[in-house]
Amino acid sequence: QVHLVESGGGMVQPVDSVRLSCTASGPDLRNYGIGWFRQAPVKEREGVACVSHVSDSTYYIDSVKGRFKISRDNYKNTVYLQMNSLNPEDTASYYCGAGICSGAPRTYKYNYWGQGTQVTVSS
Repeated sequence: QVHLVESGGGMVQPVDSVRLSCTASGPDLRNYGIGWFRQAPVKEREGVACVSHVSDSTYYIDSVKGRFKISRDNYKNTVYLQMNSLNPEDTASYYCGAGICSGAPRTYKYNYWGQGTQVTVSS
C-alpha cells in the first residue's frame, strides 16, 4: 500500500509559480512511476506529467511543456511539480499517483492516489 499526500496548492495570480509536493511515508517512491494529474469541475481527470521509476525519464502534455517540471527528491521520498507561468486554465485539483510512467500519463496506469490539492489561478 502506498499512501500519498499532496501539498503546496493555493490561490495565485496569472503568471505566478507554485510548487506541488507528493510525499509518501513508507514505500520508496523510487520504485514507482509518479504521475501528476489534474481535474477541473465537470471535467475528467487529466494526466499532466510523469516521471519513470526505470530511468527517471519524464513526460509532459503539450499544454504544460516549458512551464511545468516534475522532479524527484529521493532523500525526502518526495516528487515535485514546479508550475510556472500559470494561467486560469491551470485551475484544478491536482493529484499525484503511483504506478507506471510510460508515455502519456493515463489514470489506468496508476494504482495509488493522494487526496489532491487545489490550485486556483485568478486575478
